[in-house]
Amino acid sequence: MKTTIKLLTLVLCIVVVLGAFSGSAIGAQSERTVVIGFTASQTGKLNVESTRQINGLNLWMDQINSGGGLTLSSGEVLKFEAVFYDDESNTDRVQELYTRLVTEDEADFLISPYSSGLADASAIIAEQYGKVMITAGAASDSTYQKGFTLVYQSYTPASRYLTGAVDLLNSLDPDAKKIAIVHENDKFSTDVSNALKDYAESMGYEIVLFEGYDSGTTDFAPFINKIQDAAPDAIMGGGHFQDGSTFARQLSEKGLDAKFVALLVAPPEPSFAELGEAALGIIGPSQWEPLTQLDESAAESAGVPYYGPSSQEFVDAYQAAYDEEPSYHAAGGYLAGLLLQKAIEDADSLETEAVAEALDNLDILTFFGRIKFDTSEDSHGLQIGHSMMYVQWQGSADSLAKQIVWPPEAVTAETLYPLGSE
Repeated sequence: MKTTIKLLTLVLCIVVVLGAFSGSAIGAQSERTVVIGFTASQTGKLNVESTRQINGLNLWMDQINSGGGLTLSSGEVLKFEAVFYDDESNTDRVQELYTRLVTEDEADFLISPYSSGLADASAIIAEQYGKVMITAGAASDSTYQKGFTLVYQSYTPASRYLTGAVDLLNSLDPDAKKIAIVHENDKFSTDVSNALKDYAESMGYEIVLFEGYDSGTTDFAPFINKIQDAAPDAIMGGGHFQDGSTFARQLSEKGLDAKFVALLVAPPEPSFAELGEAALGIIGPSQWEPLTQLDESAAESAGVPYYGPSSQEFVDAYQAAYDEEPSYHAAGGYLAGLLLQKAIEDADSLETEAVAEALDNLDILTFFGRIKFDTSEDSHGLQIGHSMMYVQWQGSADSLAKQIVWPPEAVTAETLYPLGSE
């Protein structure tokens, strides 16, 4: 009897040991680190927008990893790790760094740098090495008209960035027909302004001035003098945060008599309010705003499934992490990760072809808005689901707040018009 008990005890011990060994082996096999590669403009003129974009992406990654990762049907658990470099807001560095991300750092997926010019350069590398790339902060249409098959745009394209400002102006004052367009001479701003000019002219507007300025311009006096001579009803254009903020401030200092001012990129940034009186009444196109309220009920109305956190949940999480209100650049960074997450879940795989197919088939509503990609040969990856909104700074110089003034279904306040009428 004692011998039998000893044998049973020995067998049980062996089973426990083998079970523990087997369990640890399975556990070791079941978790995988997925490397996401990108560059960030930690220095250079794109620092403000790029920093917030990466904040958003990192928030998504932190939430996924702290929540236990993504689990495939095979039982494999995916955790995410970022590998990135400072591109210095310099296009010349981007292709070298993205090549390093793929060949040396073995990135599984890529997120684009901020800005159309940098993203355009990185897209070539993504396609060359067969890596899926989600572009965040990259609106130019032309990137998606080069035959790429693995590059997917999260932003509304540049061709539709400022066209809504024309629609807003027309709704406010059908008699205001003269527009001056002054824009930064970079890829994104030029694409936006060319599309704006074509659209405005098709709507019967006269473009009384169409001028570009060099990136890094800090003295806008020559352009403001030309605007004054052209006597437009509206001024549109701009470029990025630094130049757009400077342009708005100098327009205010000059006391230019324009009824309507709409500028790219800068106005939606929370820090634009630091301009005080110069920010008052300025309109800007935004990909997303904290005031936006999108959730599952909105998805039902749109007839598409909802995916991810609600707008409020994202805002709360971002503020808790970074102690600031998220801009649309931050929301765009988070969205890039969210779209990659959805595609991996739908594909139930990390294989490039499967994830790309899942992105091709995507048609969802997120906190950022509707997301759907063009899958035609001519414009593959172009964003066709998402639409812009337009914000305006209202209130008083020492108590400014952003309001959504277009489109009509999203409006939170009437537009201050003409400028200076508050």
